[in-house]
This record gives sequence, structure tokens and C-alpha cells, in this order.
Amino acid sequence: MLLKSTAKFDIMEFFFTVLIILSVITPGLSSTTTSFNVLQYGAVGNGQTNDSPAFLKAWKAACQSNSHISRLIIPAKRTFLLKPTTFSGPCKSNYTYIQLSGNIIAPKTKSEYSGFHTNTWLGFSFVNGLAISGKGTIDGRGSAWWQQPCVGNPLPGATCRPPTAVTFNRCNRLQLKGYTSINPARSHMTLTSCKKDIQVLNSFIATGDDCIAISAGSSKIKITGITCGPGHGISIGSLGTRGETDIVEDVHVENCTLTETLTGVRIKTWQGGAGYARRITFEKIRFVRANNPIIIDQFYCPHRSDCQNQTRAIKISDVTYKGIVGTSLTDKAINLSCDQNVGCSNIVLDHVYITPSVPGQKVFSYCHNAHGIATHTKPSVKCLLK
Repeated sequence: MLLKSTAKFDIMEFFFTVLIILSVITPGLSSTTTSFNVLQYGAVGNGQTNDSPAFLKAWKAACQSNSHISRLIIPAKRTFLLKPTTFSGPCKSNYTYIQLSGNIIAPKTKSEYSGFHTNTWLGFSFVNGLAISGKGTIDGRGSAWWQQPCVGNPLPGATCRPPTAVTFNRCNRLQLKGYTSINPARSHMTLTSCKKDIQVLNSFIATGDDCIAISAGSSKIKITGITCGPGHGISIGSLGTRGETDIVEDVHVENCTLTETLTGVRIKTWQGGAGYARRITFEKIRFVRANNPIIIDQFYCPHRSDCQNQTRAIKISDVTYKGIVGTSLTDKAINLSCDQNVGCSNIVLDHVYITPSVPGQKVFSYCHNAHGIATHTKPSVKCLLK
């Protein structure tokens, strides 16, 4: 999957991407498949007509079908303009497959979002067994939001969040594969309350913030085969915002390449939070001219305003960095900045080799209240506490 954006600002944060592998069809069940082409329900596909009503009609027919598999066809060589739309379940079919061969585009101006909730452009809720695949493109056309994320003239001090391109809420057994996502107003996609083991596989991500951000309440996540850059790397967090209690555990990131990213593999938490981030592994990661390749930042405060010292903190433990190579644009290649009160425990670095991107420069490691062990590392990590 390809996910790309030209946005370069803080709220352009990317969350989870490709997801759960679709379950194998159980032998003995009916294998009937019924197809529903959006053109047959009134969609035009000229890039100018609002095709949302036609898509919803086609979705209702597919979702209410008693077929084992319902196939919603978005045909090639067409561009479909959709206003903010939610596709709701539960569906009667065991599996709902969206064949995305054509292109879907968002409204070009913010005024076209008036009268709609602006937290998301395309939403899927309570749809189990959903699969979206094809060679089409989802274009959020979000440039109008990037400099000023509010609709209309905001009041002084107002904080606005532009729409995520695609949101999946309580969609289990979900599979996304093959299509391209570009230019979202904020995130390419967000997953909330989606259960089962999560796999983010074989994707190309270029964005203005985190390529992947694993937020609070996430567990049992495997990320592999990701090519990230430009972007802010692959992040756990941020956690503990506004003193909240957050939990992340059992995350495995493997066989990823990060090129010229602002950070590499990162765990970021605010002071004053509670909870934990534990059993996290970064393995076989390659950095190419990355800034801040390995970083634990328990003093996260991105805007550097009202950054107060707190006595509470997220507990970080059982974090492993193994088989990591590459080059760093910054001299602090390994930065383990843990909370002064809680600290980090059981941090393991094994066969980590990071060299400077510029010949003749040097790289070093830094630790603050980080406990663990390091073997076969360059630069050496002698600052870890026992």
C-alpha cells in the first residue's frame, strides 16, 4: 500500500495503516458472492457530481445482502467525488469486499464540509469482515486544511482538527491492501476499537508527521516491511497527554527502512501521565540519513510551551532494539531520556550499529535514568544503569 502526503505540519499525524489479515473462509459454508456496482445505483464518476447518495444506496444493498461475500465495485477509469460519508454496519453478509479500481476524491473546499461532522471524511463503523483492495486511489485533497484547520473564521484561541481521510470504528477482521492514499487533511486513516491481532505490512509511507503512530489502548501489533520517509518515523505515542492513564503493549516492529526521517523509532510520553508501555521490540531496522534514529522521550512537549515537571509518568519497560543498522544525521544517535522518578527498565540493545551520515563526524549515546543492557553497539551505550 502506498500512503503519501505533501503536508508538513504537526497535526498531519498518521495512525495505523494496513490491518488485519482477512480470515480464511470456513469450509462447508456457502461461497456465494453477489456484486454491487456503484454505477448501477446512480454514481456518475466524473469527479464533479456528488456520488455520495449513490454510494450509500450501493452500500445498503451490499450490506443487507445474505450472500456469504458481498462485493461493492468501484470501477476503474472513473473518479468519484464523495462528501463526508459514513458506511455503517452490521452487515448480513459474512464478508464485505470493496473492489477499489477507480479513484475517490474528497471535496476540494472546506465550505463543502459545512453541515457535516469534520472529524472524518469517510467512515466505516461496525462492519466485520471488511476488505478494501485494488489499484485505485483515495485522495483527501486536504491542502486547504493544512495552514488553517478550522471551517470558517475561528474564534481567538480555537483549536480545530481537520478530518481524517478514512476512519474504521469497531471493524474486526479488516484487511486493506493495494490501494494508494494521498493528501489527507490530517491522518490517512485511524482505527478505533478494532480488535484481533493487528498487522501492518509492506507499505510505502511518506507524510508530514509520524508514518505510523501507535496510540493509547493498543496491543498485539506487528509492523513489518514498511518503507517510511519523509516523515517522523514509527512512534509509540504520544502517551499520557493531559495526565491521562494510557497503555500500550506487545508491539513488534521488524524489517523496516526509514529514510531521512525527523525521528526513527520512538517512544514519546508526556510528563504527568500514568500507565505503561511494555514488551516493545524494534528488530532489523535500517536507517538512511535519519535524524534521532533511536529515541525514548519521556519529556515530550512538542511546542515547548507550558512544559511542567511532574512526579507521575508512564512506566516504560521491556523494550528491545536488535539488529539495527544505518546512518544518522544527528550526533545523538541513541537517546534514552527516561523519567527522573519512574525511569525505564529492562532496555536491551543488541547488535545496534549506527554511524554518522557525514564522514568525519561522530555519533554518541545518551541515557537518563534508563536501566538495561547493551551488547555489540556502535556507538557504545555505557550510560545504561543496571
